Amino acid sequence: MVLLANDPADQELQSQVAPPDWDNPLAQSLYDFLVLGGGTAGLVAAAIAAGLGAKVALVERSLLGGDCLNYGCVPSKGLLSVSKRLGVLQHADRYGISAAAAEVDFSAVMARMRSLRAGISHHDGAARFRDLGVDVFLGEGRFMGERLAEVVLADGSLRSFAFKRALIATGARPLVFPTPGLDEVGYLTNHDLFALTTLPPSMVIVGAGPIGVEMAQAFARFGCKITMVAMYKHVLPREDPEAAEVVQEALLADGVWLELGAKMKSVHRAEGKKVLVFERDGKDGEVSADELLIAIGRRPNVEGLGLDKAGVIFSNRGVQVDDYLRTANPRIFAAGDVAGSFQFTHAADAMARMVIRNAFFFGRAKISNLTMPWSTYTDPEIAHVGLYQHQEKEAGCSLASLRMDFSAVDRNILEGETQGFAKVVFEQKTGRLRGATVVGAHGGELLGEMLVAVSKKMKVTELSTIIHPYPTSVSIWGRLGDQASSARLTPGVAGLLKRIITWRR
Repeated sequence: MVLLANDPADQELQSQVAPPDWDNPLAQSLYDFLVLGGGTAGLVAAAIAAGLGAKVALVERSLLGGDCLNYGCVPSKGLLSVSKRLGVLQHADRYGISAAAAEVDFSAVMARMRSLRAGISHHDGAARFRDLGVDVFLGEGRFMGERLAEVVLADGSLRSFAFKRALIATGARPLVFPTPGLDEVGYLTNHDLFALTTLPPSMVIVGAGPIGVEMAQAFARFGCKITMVAMYKHVLPREDPEAAEVVQEALLADGVWLELGAKMKSVHRAEGKKVLVFERDGKDGEVSADELLIAIGRRPNVEGLGLDKAGVIFSNRGVQVDDYLRTANPRIFAAGDVAGSFQFTHAADAMARMVIRNAFFFGRAKISNLTMPWSTYTDPEIAHVGLYQHQEKEAGCSLASLRMDFSAVDRNILEGETQGFAKVVFEQKTGRLRGATVVGAHGGELLGEMLVAVSKKMKVTELSTIIHPYPTSVSIWGRLGDQASSARLTPGVAGLLKRIITWRR
């Protein structure tokens, strides 16, 4: 990660999560719990274990707080909060407001983001965890045996110790495929994107996943000419296709140029620009820009950890764990991006808590039992929990779905936020809810009600029994419950219910 040397906010950030004058403790001979990695999973597990009275060693080789604080959730959402307000200003005439053209001071936007990030960094700071009773080591940690580890400090000295239990929580880093000319020309990833102080006039973004689409929309609204190149035929390929289409249309409306179904072939420099050559349907094309952002995924950090010495099986896809997050060495667990298919901060938090239960209390918490939501914070937002309708094999039964557009919801009509829809997926025979997708304003917040409904195995018709304040966007779930109920009625009763539903609007 790139920190700005003379920036007060970045200096404050470093003083919290990687203090240059940090006094590494003398190692105890035996720790109850060793944690390698100070991102979300590592910090949560270390704090809970120390609170239980365990002797805990936490080792971080870069910045405490990991991806989320330093170059993920926190800085990106700091920029997106500005981008969304800018979007409202750019369309103020829709609300009868005559506003001058919104001007963006990109340097001020980035300074605000860095200040906010620094302001919350103490939550993940080295001093805080020391005060919680954790021995915090800033250095390179590695296993030396199945129950032995060492830390190489910045001055080259060593701290060696034994452990009873351990957690690998070393996270992941940006995935970059070897591409001719890429290293010579240079590129950005999310590790250095947030260190920009001037807005590039143009940028090519490779990848159409969450990071790619979020930053494409934000930088386009800031005034940067954005071209997105991705190998898939549409953006956000893991999402519900209908929902992804809504986001794709929003990107186009913001001026993002899409080159989809295209594979990056090579990169070179011409006339002061970075030129990306791509291949699509057997033909070459190219786009040029002042900057190039690679956002195609993440690669687990498994190198240099001595995993083979610890008896831990791993590959370039991460550390191999069972359903209880145990590695091949039953005394060592793994959690977070280094081990999970769900590379989200909230997933790392949940996995860390599972590790504590399973490692210290003989628990049987399973990763397969988690009901995992996620959200992409574009405008409109897209959020999902549970299964999609095409996942009947995973469900073990036939699935059905119902959807409703926000253009039919009074609150959204009044707010001028009618883009998108909400959809529920349920078992065709029993009506049990198995998943939900929402794409629209505040989609991540609106999903909350469905997290409870899906995890508690509610029936879709039960949604109609939940009372929502009027007018609210979240009432869309109750109206979907009404739809499900009416589908089970005789034609005469269904007609009466339809009139009631219309009145309820």
